[in-house]
Parts: sequence; structure tokens; C-alpha cells
Amino acid sequence: MNSVSPSAVQYVGGVGVVCQDDTLQREETKRPQQPQLVDPGGGSGFGKRQGTDVGGEPDEVDKLKTKLMSAWNNVKYGWSVKSKTTFNKSSPVTVMGHSYLLNSEDEVEWFRRAFVSRLWLTYRREFPQLEGSTLTTDCGWGCMLRSGQMLLAQGLLLHLLPRDWSWPDAQQFADVDFEALRPRSPSRAGGVPIPSFGYSSSSRTPTTSQKTSMPGGTALNHTQKKRPESGRDRQAEPLHRRVVAWFGDEPPAPFGVHQLVELGKSSGKKAGDWYGPSVVAHILRKAVAKTSEVHNLAVYVAQDCTVYKKDVVHLCDQSLNQSISDPEPSGPGWKSVIILVPVRLGGDSLNPSYIKCVRNILRLECCIGIIGGKPKHSLFFIGCQDEQLLYLDPHYCQGVVDVTQDNFPLESFHCSSPRKMPFSRMDPSCTIGFYAKNKKDFESLCSAVCVALSSPEEKYPIFTFVEGQAQDYGLVGHSSSYPHYDTSPTPGPAHMLPQGKLSRSNNIGSSDDFVFL
Repeated sequence: MNSVSPSAVQYVGGVGVVCQDDTLQREETKRPQQPQLVDPGGGSGFGKRQGTDVGGEPDEVDKLKTKLMSAWNNVKYGWSVKSKTTFNKSSPVTVMGHSYLLNSEDEVEWFRRAFVSRLWLTYRREFPQLEGSTLTTDCGWGCMLRSGQMLLAQGLLLHLLPRDWSWPDAQQFADVDFEALRPRSPSRAGGVPIPSFGYSSSSRTPTTSQKTSMPGGTALNHTQKKRPESGRDRQAEPLHRRVVAWFGDEPPAPFGVHQLVELGKSSGKKAGDWYGPSVVAHILRKAVAKTSEVHNLAVYVAQDCTVYKKDVVHLCDQSLNQSISDPEPSGPGWKSVIILVPVRLGGDSLNPSYIKCVRNILRLECCIGIIGGKPKHSLFFIGCQDEQLLYLDPHYCQGVVDVTQDNFPLESFHCSSPRKMPFSRMDPSCTIGFYAKNKKDFESLCSAVCVALSSPEEKYPIFTFVEGQAQDYGLVGHSSSYPHYDTSPTPGPAHMLPQGKLSRSNNIGSSDDFVFL
């Protein structure tokens, strides 16, 4: 059985541990801003820990608290043997811009590889102590950081690997129910378990619902997409492993929790605090700008729900010799770009009129996901089916993995149990991510996203693209395109603004005020 499957026997044991000390469990979840979670033990190979916490409690007590908190999170957020997700075979499910109609084993196989190949970054325990604290786990407070890591990881996979890459060792689905599937041949019965990868894409029958939106808004059906070859995917494994290592839970990792917490200090955050989606967007931008590991990639963070095209061009085109209307797909010094747009889709709850727009955005290939979640619960949204969102949950707490070792295990960085939730439960505060590999992709992205944002139910779009720079609108200090500007996040993004008009958000409640556990 997959070692990280929610069905694993080890999780059942965790339930019993939590139930033995319900008082302690409640105590720890009520006060995560002042955690006393220290694991003084070794075992991870990451260095020494402090022997006692600031309160002077014995080492074994701290170790027990960490284990109890980890077990409680694994139970609280749905990781139980009875939890299953059911998928409708008659309507398409979308994963990162590709749609799959689950009415045959071939379609389920495509869907499985698309889902399991996403990087899954979760709470970890027993990692090296975070600087300035005694914490050796992010359990109970770091879920939005983990969601942000997953969004960035998707952008890096697109940046470094072929778009149709899939993990050759992707696990079989666990805790998933499908309706009866049409067998591929009379000799095979339909249903699960899912067949191994190795069939020809030419056997697929295209349907209208199988079409997928490309960055430019054009439709692409599965018969046009080339099936990734196993040999090529194997050759890409060193890059896949390198990307995973960049998110390792050790101080040198450029996108690990240690580095992200350090970068969050300039936004007034520290280890043990809750991070909102807007703050995390700026932390990711700083992390990519700081590292020398990733080349030819920049991150742009929109302000006031507006993407200023000229700012993006200045960020990506180092030579500044090309205009945005230049038909050349790329030029000297042109960088790929991840565009992050913090938004608020309503007041205390999601405005239902935005659901169609969110669904349309998730169906675009240029979209790399949405970080947000339901109240007090950060999630990473990667797709949808009907009126439900498909997500990866960072709340499952796992032991640290030493990514500095050769051939470190990858299984705990990929999830085999897809989960869904209704759009209506989505928290209105979120950050939407997009990726453009070159200038032509950026232009196509602008066009496709504008179409996706069009909704007869809403007069104003969720966010807008405008020509020019932020400084043209009196927002010099808000531009994400220039490193010498102050790019600290504003208290909270405005929403529902007409194109070309901006509103200062200083009087608006912060989008990061809601609590995540």
C-alpha cells in the first residue's frame, strides 16, 4: 500500500493516540501562535535541536506534543480509511487546464497520471529548528506556506519539464470511487484498478467535452495531444528530483519552509504565525528573486487586482528593446514569468457570481492553480468537476525527508488520493497563479484570461489587465516589476473594480486576517 495513502494502517493508530489525550489536543490547537513544539531527538540527519523549549518542559513531553499535533491534523482533515471521493463519469474533470471524461479506463489513466504527478507539499515534523524559534514542525500554522510551495512547484515543473510530463512511478489511486467504466476490450472488465500506462493515444475517441483550453483560448482535444513516452519521462527524473529538493525542509533549500519563513519577516511574519495568500505571494516572489538555482524565471505579483502589462514586460525583457506587440515569441533576455494575483471574491463568504469565472480560470492551461481554501483551512486548488473544486491538502503531517541523500524517496511528495469540495465552501481570499514561458505565451495569457473573467452576472471582473505601468496610476511603490521599489504587500487587495480604475485598499480589511489551522 502506498506509504502516504490515507488508508495506511499507521494513520488509524494515530487516531487512537489523539483520543487518549483530548485535552492536550484542544490546548495545542487553540494556541498555535505560541507553540511549544520541539523535537529534541535526532533521526532526520539535519543537525542538532535544542534540548528544551522556552518553557523548560522536558524533551519527551515536547516530542509527545509534536506527535499528538501531527496525529490530530491527520485525523481532523479527512485522512481516514472511510473517506472516499466519488467522480462522475458523465462530466469532465479538469486538472491544470486539461479535461478528462472518465467514461473509460484510458481516460481514468490519463487523469490519474495528471493528478498524481503534481507535487504535494505538506506539514512536516522533526526538521531542523526554525531560526529564532524552537519549532521543528510547521504543523498547525504553515498550511498556506505549503499551498504556496505547491503553486510555485507547478510553475517550476512547467518551466523545466515538458508540459505533458508525468511521473513514471505515479502511484495507483487510493480511496477513489468511479462509476462503472467502459472496458477497453472485451477481455478486460471496466473499473478500478486502473490499467498500467502503455496504450496508444490513437485509440481514443474525441468528444466535445474532452477539449481543453490552451493559453490562447483555443481548444485542444486528446487526439491532438501526444502521449508522454515513458523513456523521455525517465530522462526527466533528475530534474523532477531536483525540483523536489528545492522544497526540502532544511535551511539551504531555496523554497523550503525555513527560507520562506525567513523571507516573511520583512512582511511582519514569523515562525508560528498564520500566513495569508497575499503575503505568501510576495514571499514566493522574493524567494525566486533571491535564489541562483532557478534561471530565466521571474515572479510578478499584481496589486489592487490589476496586472500592468508594461510592468511585466520590464520585468521579463531585460533588453527593453521589444514592444509588447512584437510578434517574436521571445527575445534576448526575455524571462519566463509566474503571475500571482491576490484577490478577494466576496465579503465573509464566496460571492456565487464568481464561481463561473473561477471554473473558467482553472480550465486554462496557463493557470498553475489557486492558493486559498475554505475558512481556517488552506488548500491548493488544481481543477474542478461540476460544482466542486479538486484540491491538494497540505494538512497531512509527515516525517521529514532528507533530500540531500541520493535517490531520496519521492512517494511522500505525491498524493494518490484526490479530494473535492463544493465551490460554495471556498474562502473568498485567495491568490491565483499563471505561467507564461515566453512573450507570445504572455500575450495569449492576457487574452485567454480576459475571456475567462467575462461574466454576465458581474459588471466588473475579478481582476484586470491594463496597459502601462503601476506608476502611471500613482502606484509607484506598488509595482512588482522593479526590485528597487517597495513591494511589500498592501493590507489587502481591492476587488470588483472597473477596468482602468483603482482604489486604495488601505481602508479595506486585510485579506490575510482570516485564520488558517
